[in-house]
Amino acid sequence: MDAAWPAVERYDTGEWVLRAAAGVTQRANSVWPQEAAAEPEAALREAVQWYRKRRLPLIFQITDTPANAGLNDYLDAQGFTRQSETLVMARPAGVDPPGPAAAKVDILEQPDEEWLDLWWSVDGRGGQAERETARTILAGCPSLYALARHDDGGPAAVGRLALVEGTGGIYCMAASPFHRRRGYASAVLQALLSEGDARGLAGTWLLVTAANHAARQLYSQTGFEEAGRYLYRQQRPRPALTGC
Repeated sequence: MDAAWPAVERYDTGEWVLRAAAGVTQRANSVWPQEAAAEPEAALREAVQWYRKRRLPLIFQITDTPANAGLNDYLDAQGFTRQSETLVMARPAGVDPPGPAAAKVDILEQPDEEWLDLWWSVDGRGGQAERETARTILAGCPSLYALARHDDGGPAAVGRLALVEGTGGIYCMAASPFHRRRGYASAVLQALLSEGDARGLAGTWLLVTAANHAARQLYSQTGFEEAGRYLYRQQRPRPALTGC
């Protein structure tokens, strides 16, 4: 997952991986605790300074595993909130192939402006500079890009299949607000899975927030099952001092 959404900057301490991308997406601007820190207090101080130099908040992306229980307890004590619980869902190779897409879907090797326009209009945060940073993140990993078109030929939904070490990751699933619940997102997903099957991928994964029940249902219907969870931890801002 780290390789499929690579940060523009990264610093590996040997225990934690610090990632930054000018604030574009939490995933690319968070600490990945790859190994348990021998001295968490010192590791936290180093991380605070690294992100402070980049004028970014300190955010952790932590998988829900017994190995991270100690770190979660430590961050609780330091006043870090728990936010954006996310499911990791996986679809192994050999699952029944998806049926034919219900809409015309273009498969691209690079995200063109039409693809980017739709995705950024749904998921983007910021202006042109942030959009270019997002483009850099997308280009950091070999990928395929799907764009479903509505009856008039315009873009209705998009998605991305990141290709990492013989596996695939589904990212950037987005549908135009005017074309939702019409099967376009399903068509994009089916097209990407078919491309992955044709390339002999060992399996496919995706990330979906626990609160997004509609998306979870869509993914479950195409053979994805929960394989893990993670959440983000961010320190609560200190209240400003007031007085006479």
